[in-house]
Amino acid sequence: MKLSAIDLFPPGGFKGFGPLGNPAGSGIATFTKFISTTIGLMTIIAIIWFVFVLITGAIGWIGAGGDKAAVEAARKKITTGLIGLVVVIAAIFIISLMGKLIGIENILNLEELFKQIQK
Repeated sequence: MKLSAIDLFPPGGFKGFGPLGNPAGSGIATFTKFISTTIGLMTIIAIIWFVFVLITGAIGWIGAGGDKAAVEAARKKITTGLIGLVVVIAAIFIISLMGKLIGIENILNLEELFKQIQK
């Protein structure tokens, strides 16, 4: 028997698993899910980072022992963390507002956005 005669592929070909292996799923839905998951994950990471910065700033403030420079450094750290959190949350609202101003109601719903573009 020759090596070239061996059938390497399963009947019907290879199938993927999960949402990427679903032949009935659209690429737009998969891309939308990816972007939505990425935005959600980045928001959660920003919140966790804020909590971490807040706690380390508070510990620095408590451990300052009256040293004005250490208290100021801890206060700056807390303020920077709070500003970062506000920027992340405000970005979502600003994008939504801009979408409404230019006439795209569901700008954060990418699947609907792509359907409107395809029309």
